Parts: sequence; C-alpha cells; structure tokens
Amino acid sequence: MSSATVVEGTIVVIDIDRFEEKTRMLGLDPYRPNRFTALLTNLVEELAVSWRAIVVYGLDRERGTEEAVIEIPLTKPEEVEDDLVRVAREMCEARAPVTIVAIEGLVGPGKPVDRRLAYTGSPDRARARRILEKLKRRGGGVVYVDGRIVWKCRGSE
Repeated sequence: MSSATVVEGTIVVIDIDRFEEKTRMLGLDPYRPNRFTALLTNLVEELAVSWRAIVVYGLDRERGTEEAVIEIPLTKPEEVEDDLVRVAREMCEARAPVTIVAIEGLVGPGKPVDRRLAYTGSPDRARARRILEKLKRRGGGVVYVDGRIVWKCRGSE
C-alpha cells in the first residue's frame, strides 16, 4: 500500500464457522451458492453499500461467500457494530454462525490478487485474521469489536 493513500478506518473479517464440516454434513456443494453462502453474499453486499466499504476479498456471487475481508475508510469499528451484529444474528438464525472481527487500523487502496495477500497485505489485516482464528478455536459465533466480544450466537457453543 502506498502511504500517501492510506487512511485510518475499520478492518472487518467475516468467516462462516465450520463451513467445510457443515457443507459435508448437509450435502451442500461448497463451490456453488448454497443457503448459507448466498445469505452471506447478500449481507456483505448490503454492508459494503451502506458503509461505502471496499470488499478486499471474498465476495463471490458465483460460488457464494464463505469469508470476506472488508475495509471501511474513515470509520471507527464501534460505528459499524450494530450492522455487524445484524449480519451475525441473521447468519446465526440461518444456522450458519459466523465469526466477525472489526478492528481499527490503516486501510488503503487496491485489491490483492489472492487470499493470502488479502490477509497478509497489511499488518492490520494480519492482526484481524489472527484474532479471528483465535476466536474460532474457542468456538466462534461471535462479533468482536476493537477488543471486546459484543455479541454471541446462542447455540454455537
């Protein structure tokens, strides 16, 4: 990222919990939109439009969205908290809990060419991913906003 075009903002990482296990158990095709990935696609699109966010990685209408990295320039994580909880609540009600991490950090232009760079292309995205992985190891189904869990999907324990 060029330092001239980097600004403070919010980095959001969303991932469907136990996706591979869930698709196998229900006989869903992980490479085509299914009821879980289609719902997350719609929710990510709505979030991106309402916050003028940049979807750095993961939004996929053809395959369905299982995970996403989103950057929202000039916005504090607390400002998007209610919308992130709404996303998580809808996914939880659909029986596809997600883990969502929103942290403050530097956001910038450009889209990475692959998944690895989406998460390692900036120190703040890498930090968000590490937090996400830690929360998923603890069971997931939570919304984490700048240092605290603000919502938990009941039944995802």
